[in-house]
Amino acid sequence: MSIQKGGPTIAVAIATAGRRDILTQTVVFLNNQQRRPDEFFICPAHPDDVDTGALSAYDGAITVLSGPVGSSHQRNVMLTAVTSDIVVFFDDDFLPAADYLAQVEALFANDPTIMIATGRVIADGARGPGFDFEEGLKLLDADVPGGTPSIEPTFNGYGCNMAIRMAPVRARTVRFDENLPFYAWLEDADFSRQLANDGRIVWAGQMRGVHLGTKKAGRSPGKRLGYSQVANRIYIHRKGHMPLGQVLSGILRNVASNLVGSLKPEPWVDRSGRLHGNMLALRDLLTGRIDPRNIIDM
Repeated sequence: MSIQKGGPTIAVAIATAGRRDILTQTVVFLNNQQRRPDEFFICPAHPDDVDTGALSAYDGAITVLSGPVGSSHQRNVMLTAVTSDIVVFFDDDFLPAADYLAQVEALFANDPTIMIATGRVIADGARGPGFDFEEGLKLLDADVPGGTPSIEPTFNGYGCNMAIRMAPVRARTVRFDENLPFYAWLEDADFSRQLANDGRIVWAGQMRGVHLGTKKAGRSPGKRLGYSQVANRIYIHRKGHMPLGQVLSGILRNVASNLVGSLKPEPWVDRSGRLHGNMLALRDLLTGRIDPRNIIDM
């Protein structure tokens, strides 16, 4: 691995909400990194989402920032605070391989055309019931890194592990769109496309990790997410950051999944709620009232 002397500085940033214990486990786990971050930020939705005492087990300095509730809002608070050359956004339940940050450093140092890089998710619990911490560790330990690094173009970074070059972000004050509230469905895609004209957005197989996809106890009400599955895509398309074909196929896929799933829902998904949200958004689309911010009043 070739790393330039005096290579780029790296910040780690984690937005978190309602997962105090898993956040602590993830942060302490980051002691595994061969290349330590130069800055480390956490922005919780609420002060009690962070156990500051338990975080002392992390071998380094952590800055906890406060900001408005919402993934985009919290990420923007940290973007403003970062002074490093690169910021790596991790979800509060993403377990990176020990060489993750070292691979980020090498990738960005050796290729100045890369603006955003997202890594290989060995296993993604967000697509199912999720993994507990011990399961995640086993999945990570069982993964064998490939030989030649694999770098491929991709439409957008995946928000659970996304490395961003800060120079163009600072030059044009690029931010996550705060009109996408709460979970801010697809805010990673919208942000990525804002940097698409500055350079390359890539998937880098040598940046590896496991996304636990931690679920809160019981099913999270799905109406807001269902609405966002439609409204956020329409909104991002109207900004010019998502092609119509991708919008339509994504909406169709989500509505079909929620329709079929509502007949026999998974224990961890509120399919009927999501379907209800889908229908509300389609109604608002037809009446000209569709807006991602409508979920605030739901």
